[in-house]
Amino acid sequence: LTDRENVILNASLLGLTRKQTRERFDQIVEFSELAGFLEEPLRTYSTGMVMRLAFSVAVNVDPDVLIVDEAFAVGDQAFQAKCIRKILDFKQAGKTLLCVSHSTAILEQVCGRALWLDRGRTVMEGGIREVLDAYRAGLRPQSVHA
Repeated sequence: LTDRENVILNASLLGLTRKQTRERFDQIVEFSELAGFLEEPLRTYSTGMVMRLAFSVAVNVDPDVLIVDEAFAVGDQAFQAKCIRKILDFKQAGKTLLCVSHSTAILEQVCGRALWLDRGRTVMEGGIREVLDAYRAGLRPQSVHA
């Protein structure tokens, strides 16, 4: 499928009607910054281009809950900053964000609370700074006594 066809398909899978997709299509393409590639097959895209497109569709569906991983960080710095602004706008609107990441910097920017998991088990849950401080302390090498 082409970029255009993938936007339409993904928007449909995320619950938009054809009319809603037509109304938001230009916004999606503009946000993704891929207008020059609309008729290109998605299989010719880099991983970063695919992630731009997927993130652009997801945030323009206007969901009540947004689940993201650090995939939006694959783009250049300007695109990353645009994604973070969009996420902060989303949160400001009172919507729910679930962000899965190994990047503590991104987590500190976009999250207020954290859940630290290790091998599927909860290690700690709480405020973002409290959990990240504990996480960082847990990663420090233990001193070895001879």
